[in-house]
Amino acid sequence: MRRTAAQAILLLLTGLTLAACQRQPAAPAAQPAAASELAAIGKLAFFDRSLSASGQQSCASCHSPAHAYGPPNHFAVQPGGADMQEHGKRAVPSLRYLRSVPVWTHTYASSLKDRLEVSDNMPSGGYAWDGRFNRPAEQAAAPLLGADEMANGSAAAVTEKLSRSAYAQRFRAAFGADIFQRPDDALRALGQALERFQFDDASFRPFDSKFDLVLDGKAQFNPQEARGMALFVDPKGGNCASCHLVEQGAAGAHPTLTDYNFQTLGVPRNPEIPANANPAYYDLGLCGPARTDKADNPWYCGMFRTPTLRNVATRQVFFHNGRFHSLEEALRFYVQRDTAPEKWYPQVSGKPHFDDLPEQYQGNVDRRTAPMSNHRGGKPVWSETDIADVVAFLATLNDRDAQPVRTLTHR
Repeated sequence: MRRTAAQAILLLLTGLTLAACQRQPAAPAAQPAAASELAAIGKLAFFDRSLSASGQQSCASCHSPAHAYGPPNHFAVQPGGADMQEHGKRAVPSLRYLRSVPVWTHTYASSLKDRLEVSDNMPSGGYAWDGRFNRPAEQAAAPLLGADEMANGSAAAVTEKLSRSAYAQRFRAAFGADIFQRPDDALRALGQALERFQFDDASFRPFDSKFDLVLDGKAQFNPQEARGMALFVDPKGGNCASCHLVEQGAAGAHPTLTDYNFQTLGVPRNPEIPANANPAYYDLGLCGPARTDKADNPWYCGMFRTPTLRNVATRQVFFHNGRFHSLEEALRFYVQRDTAPEKWYPQVSGKPHFDDLPEQYQGNVDRRTAPMSNHRGGKPVWSETDIADVVAFLATLNDRDAQPVRTLTHR
């Protein structure tokens, strides 16, 4: 390569700077003195198991700081509920590098051709796999109340636990002496404190990976990592950069490696998710069941938001349903989905079938964006050696403190 890896990345980002800056929302306003106290309260609440019905689960139970605020194990979905015998329906995402998430937006294109071929017409933004929350403060209520997570069921139940917490007096001082007499307000206040912790604490955005050092000219990729990066950004190869290297993060030129757009990839159904034992159950992302305001738009069915790839090499759970447990297998699916579909899907009438989507939504699956535009029997754009090289590159995205997840032999 004539240019250094750092120069190559910076050149790739140069033309995208203005658009990225325009799309990022301003950080939430807060009084400087109050912000630090709210963040401190939020941190206490984040690690507080007493806020769950079981007394065994906190935010950190699923979003482990040691694992880049992602899942601490290889389970596709995490246990929860009042007796810790329920299970979620989606894989736990990392909470790192989320400060730049734009609010939900979608300028709906008039024709199917435009919707499928023009990336600007893709829905984008919002928190959670289906983007139904525009702020972490809004999102916080979902796990606190959810029957398969912290299982409080009501704002009153959360407030009662808050009133008995070790930081109850600090909560009153921050939000009003009578805050615990106003359960709905108390739940919103708790969300605000958790948001401040996630937005203000430096542990949520360290930007200290080898990739970041390369961008800063303080390190160089080794030959395998450099080959992996070239495969990653090649639009005629993996084409990963079309979704994973276009937005800039809070550290200037350092990208968050996601465009925050939504895609329908047709990931195979995961039998490890208890809810999937019901053949009539489908998680359709943007059009339900968790999100309800887009259910009348069939084109949204099957869409999930593109996650950041930072720290992805430390995980053992991939895609929204945790279907794959190794990075190699996730990448193999990505480049072989269409060349060897029988490897990933059951056969229906002699043809491979996207088994985690109802028949009427099969046409939503992306088959136009490389490498998903390949055909059955075609040559995958990556060989096994290529996949190993891309994995090596992705490992450079690991933050220095991010520990790899270990496979557990029992739940």
